[in-house]
Amino acid sequence: MDDILGKDNYSYEPIPDWANLPPEVALGDVAGIAVDAKDRVYLFNRGNNPVVVLNPNGDVLSTWGHNIFANPHGASIGPDQYIYLTDNFDHTVRKFSLDGKLLLAIGTANMGSGFMSGKPFCKCTHSAVSPSGDIFVSDGYQNACIHKFDASGRLLKSWGTPGTGPGEFNLPHNICCDGDGWIYVADRENSRIQIFDEDGRFETQINNMHRPSGLAIAPGSCPDCFVGELASYLQVNREFPNIGPFVSVFDQKGNVLSRLDTKNGPGLEPGQFLSPHSIAYDSKGDLYVGDVVDADWGQIFPGSEKPSQPRRFQKLKRISPVST
Repeated sequence: MDDILGKDNYSYEPIPDWANLPPEVALGDVAGIAVDAKDRVYLFNRGNNPVVVLNPNGDVLSTWGHNIFANPHGASIGPDQYIYLTDNFDHTVRKFSLDGKLLLAIGTANMGSGFMSGKPFCKCTHSAVSPSGDIFVSDGYQNACIHKFDASGRLLKSWGTPGTGPGEFNLPHNICCDGDGWIYVADRENSRIQIFDEDGRFETQINNMHRPSGLAIAPGSCPDCFVGELASYLQVNREFPNIGPFVSVFDQKGNVLSRLDTKNGPGLEPGQFLSPHSIAYDSKGDLYVGDVVDADWGQIFPGSEKPSQPRRFQKLKRISPVST
């Protein structure tokens, strides 16, 4: 089947036009995606409706978050079933109930900590909640560190400096926690996933990837990692094959288990990716991948006109059995 992406236990079928979006719910770049325990999908996007909530059939249940965010960047739902939304332009992480009630704000809106200060936040990128309830934030665009907070938002510790060694970062762009409390950081411009314990001690890293942007962790212990890999933005290797954009699945040893790639390069056709910025999965193992189109189109297709209504995200239906 030519339209099937990936292989073996991680094979997927693109589902075009899965979302039933009315004209008044036009999406901007879907920078963050999260899925709750009832398989409702939350699109954190840069349009006029920052949070769009879809039911498992793709129908719009609600929109919220209006007049709050400067630039949506990351979304995650913790074990507590609250949603954490990271805004990299106003330097904040906000915790909401799933119906949009603001419960906690970490950081002061529009007050960054300063370039490479090591203090929260300076254009933070993503957040994740551990099984113990602590909140971890990747602080990446003008910092190079991870911050750990307790559930009340009190800073417990920070770690990381600019660099390429273990525990050093070159744009920590995404962060996840697994069921055992290990912390996974997409160290984007170092092209690796670094893994830490909850106290920031380096454990290991996963390589064999290119500019990891989106990141999701499968359930259970020693989980597989879903990684959205970006293309190169450099003219000299922009058209090189096999370096993205696509979604790859890695095991803990760094083996590539599957790669979701049409082999047709970047694009917005079903199964193609332009800039896979966010990844989430539901209880069936289906994937939801958000593309950052407006921000990255000119980097990938310089001089070409962007479509007036580009696809912003897609659903990929898993066609292989989900292990239990």
